[in-house]
Amino acid sequence: MREDIHPTQFKVSQELRIQSLGQRPRLLWFTGLSGSGKSTLANGVEFALHQQGFHTYLLDGDNVRTGLNKDLTFSEQDRVENIRRIGEVSRLMLDAGLIVLSAFISPFISDREIIRELVGEENFLEVFVDCPLEECERRDVKGLYQKARMGLIKDFTGIGSPYEAPTDPFMVIKTAEVKLEHAIESIIQAIQPKIKR
Repeated sequence: MREDIHPTQFKVSQELRIQSLGQRPRLLWFTGLSGSGKSTLANGVEFALHQQGFHTYLLDGDNVRTGLNKDLTFSEQDRVENIRRIGEVSRLMLDAGLIVLSAFISPFISDREIIRELVGEENFLEVFVDCPLEECERRDVKGLYQKARMGLIKDFTGIGSPYEAPTDPFMVIKTAEVKLEHAIESIIQAIQPKIKR
């Protein structure tokens, strides 16, 4: 940390916010190929948590890139910075006592490990949204895979750039094999003990 920066110690702590909200903050990190169903799944899980009275916030790739990260390209360096910034925002939201759901391709294990270290091992719940590449391409309503195969998008994950699957995720959801409502229910059941006070 720079010598001229001195973070303020606030009177309202994370523990006080946790007591007020009646929940334990966690970061539910959805990772997988484009088109695997990360955003759809995260959206469904957040809605289910909201209906149960939990306080949540969902961070999604395209939404974040229209504001906070609109200055970033899709180069490897900028993709790393994209994930770093999202990690910092997630950390602030955890400090606020929220349950944060983040849906990002986040293709590199090293980047996801940085987030895990940043927010703490106990707070980082990695959900691998596992879907075969061919199924992701079939679902591709944005036409991104086709553009990538035509050479119009460089370094597209799964085509011109690798995706490194998690080696020990909190959960694996195979979206080509399980119905959405069942996937949502299984995630809610798995995280309940970790978010209830």
